[in-house]
Amino acid sequence: MATFFFSHTQLFSSIFILSLIHLSPSSTSPTTTLSVKTYGAAGDGIQYDTLPIQAAIDACTTASTTSGRPCHVTFPPGTYLTATLFLKSGVVLDIQQNATVLGGTRLEDYPRNADRWYVVVAEDAAEVGITGGGEINGQGLKFVQRFDERKNVMYTLQNLRQEMDCTLSTSLHLVKCNNTSIHDVSIYGDFNTPNNDGIDIDDSNNTVITRCNINTGDDAICPKTYDGPLYNLTATDCWIRTKSSAIKLGSASWFDFKGLVFDNITIVDSHRGLGLQIRDGGNVSDITFSNINITTRYYDSSWWGRAEPIYVTTCPRNSKSKAGLISNLRFVNITATSENGVFLSGSKGGMLSNLKFTNVNLTYRRWTNFADGLVDYRPGCQGLVNHSTAGFIMEHIEGLEVENVNMRWSEDRSGRWNNPLDFRPSTVNNISFYNFRSGLYNQ
Repeated sequence: MATFFFSHTQLFSSIFILSLIHLSPSSTSPTTTLSVKTYGAAGDGIQYDTLPIQAAIDACTTASTTSGRPCHVTFPPGTYLTATLFLKSGVVLDIQQNATVLGGTRLEDYPRNADRWYVVVAEDAAEVGITGGGEINGQGLKFVQRFDERKNVMYTLQNLRQEMDCTLSTSLHLVKCNNTSIHDVSIYGDFNTPNNDGIDIDDSNNTVITRCNINTGDDAICPKTYDGPLYNLTATDCWIRTKSSAIKLGSASWFDFKGLVFDNITIVDSHRGLGLQIRDGGNVSDITFSNINITTRYYDSSWWGRAEPIYVTTCPRNSKSKAGLISNLRFVNITATSENGVFLSGSKGGMLSNLKFTNVNLTYRRWTNFADGLVDYRPGCQGLVNHSTAGFIMEHIEGLEVENVNMRWSEDRSGRWNNPLDFRPSTVNNISFYNFRSGLYNQ
């Protein structure tokens, strides 16, 4: 049994899960089911149902402790307005079809610590989950007072003693979790809001994400390592649209990433496809991307990303940081249509090694009016750097295999499109090309 699971749920933000541990059920007794209606929840979307819902959760965790089996808290059809709910061990929230758990729009509805500004929070819990065909809606845009398009801060919170710039939070945030399953979940974030990630996985191991739709402004699936390593993450059969990176390792990367698999994923209308953004000294190894269709395009340069279908970088975040090593990356059966090329950038202290591209089809053409000609090293490092466009830009690599790769260029290309490969031999060594093609195509 998974320690934490989501299934058949729509998320409009936001859930926070911290320090989950695996406990197996110790009894075969029947599962207990409690309805929030029994505890007095109105479900009218007007009056707050926080107290009755929390009472049902508290009673359910007691029942689970007694029986040794998970207890279900059900939400019948209706709209349940609530402040932050605290999910406890042994409790599964069953949000039924046509039921919505609606986050309140008052700041006092949420903990004082902004790291806990979520509709549902689970801390130090085991055997918990959220299931059903319903919806969790954090109503993030209800906090908007004004938009500021001139910088990478997209809204201002209102009802504060002092006005402050802020961003929405991650829709689903796993921290120090083990044995987590997320499947058949749809996540809808605001497309114009930064830091509005889909699923963040911090310092967590043995995670499976499958059959999820993620449409959000910032990174869609984002493993990070703040306080410990991250290993054994599998994401399959997902659809992603984002104004940032569809899949991104980092940039928080103080510890290692190992054994990650991303398979059968569709990425559309996004600023960056597959990304590794290693900035803090953690190492990355044994990562596979396979059977992935990608469409990437330019957005305003205030957003990280330059329409790269594949982006692999490691460099120090600042003078106190060091670059991590990236090794054993596999890109297999990748098809991409993009406004920019692949960017593979190691650094003097952080080489890229043993990279392999197999059965990759890249089509390059322009269709937006945003400026090109920039390489994006952010965060830290060199920032944005003027550079001509190329099919592959490569630096500081030791070991690269390219096999059955087809690179096609739009017929309306200008001079900036005439360089399939851009690298300095002094920093790129032991590379091989087998059955590599590059040429024009007719639209």
